[in-house]
Amino acid sequence: MAAYDLEEQEQLSAIKAWWEANGNRVTGAVLALVLVVAGVQGWRWYQTRQAAEAGAIYGKLAEAEQAKDMATLRVLSDEIISKHGNSSAAELAALLAAKAELDAGDSKAARAKLEWAASKGWDPLLRDLARLRLASVQLDEKDYPAALKTLEAAPAQAFTARFEDLRGDVLFAKGDSTAARDAYKKAVDAIAQQSAQQSAGFRSAVQTKLEALGGA
Repeated sequence: MAAYDLEEQEQLSAIKAWWEANGNRVTGAVLALVLVVAGVQGWRWYQTRQAAEAGAIYGKLAEAEQAKDMATLRVLSDEIISKHGNSSAAELAALLAAKAELDAGDSKAARAKLEWAASKGWDPLLRDLARLRLASVQLDEKDYPAALKTLEAAPAQAFTARFEDLRGDVLFAKGDSTAARDAYKKAVDAIAQQSAQQSAGFRSAVQTKLEALGGA
């Protein structure tokens, strides 16, 4: 028993000596691990809270759009963009606000919202959708250089046909029928590769425009 006690005392002494030499580092490592875990959990909580807040603002904005309450819609769209600009909710809000502004006859305000979504949005597909709508507004305003610039960068494959069709419309409007025909041909080719994603009406419209310019 005495031998056991002595062995136990030696082990305790060894542990004590090791702790005195390494305790601070171990404590620091454990504390760092705790902080990392707490930080991850805190960040997840923060993200969840931010997403909930953005969703709530978007819901109110959608209600304002349905009620044609432009004053409230403008306040809410500015709020969600300033507070939650890195969220999909903000991009959707910008797109919805732009539509409402167009319906209200304010293309300048609509263009500003679309320009933000097209350049600052983080979701690639929503960015492309914003670019498509922005170029359409620019075409209506006869700002052809700006519209072509907006359509310049290649979009996601799902938007290729729409981009080329709109590019054809812009080029035709500015008097460049040859370039317009080439754009419509690219749109038709893209539609052939994405037939499941394109409506029959859209396919027919693009084909009609191409044939009107002497394309096959």
